[in-house]
Amino acid sequence: MNTHSHDIEHAHHQNTLMTSAQSTLHCLTGCVIGEVAGLLIGVSLGIGPWNTMALATVLAYITGLTLGVVPVSRREKVSLIEAFRIVWIGEVVSIGVMEIVMNAVDYGVGGAQASSVLEPIFWIGIALAVPAGFLAAWPVNWWLIERNLKACH
Repeated sequence: MNTHSHDIEHAHHQNTLMTSAQSTLHCLTGCVIGEVAGLLIGVSLGIGPWNTMALATVLAYITGLTLGVVPVSRREKVSLIEAFRIVWIGEVVSIGVMEIVMNAVDYGVGGAQASSVLEPIFWIGIALAVPAGFLAAWPVNWWLIERNLKACH
């Protein structure tokens, strides 16, 4: 490999790392909105940690997919259904990885088992789960983008 092609490959790799980091942050934003809403509702209603995490996951998918679909629909000037077809694989995989890791960390710390959202452990669980979700999903998003399985928005 000559120096020029090595430089091009390095630039592509750097660009994909940055693009995947931005995509992961965008996806995380949607996930966190739903995740925190679900945790707040579940803990406030006292529905138990497993039901709370299930609710948080469902809401994370709803908000995460919405934040993925709407920008693509506007940018590509397509219907929301067509935008969903464009983004669904990448978003479902990315959100899934984030949710598995975020719920595992939150449960492990004790946040999902808190008896009240006023307990510090509830917020400590979220504070530790969010960066863990990002770190888990970033390499997954990089892989998806490298293989053109994730549309960036």
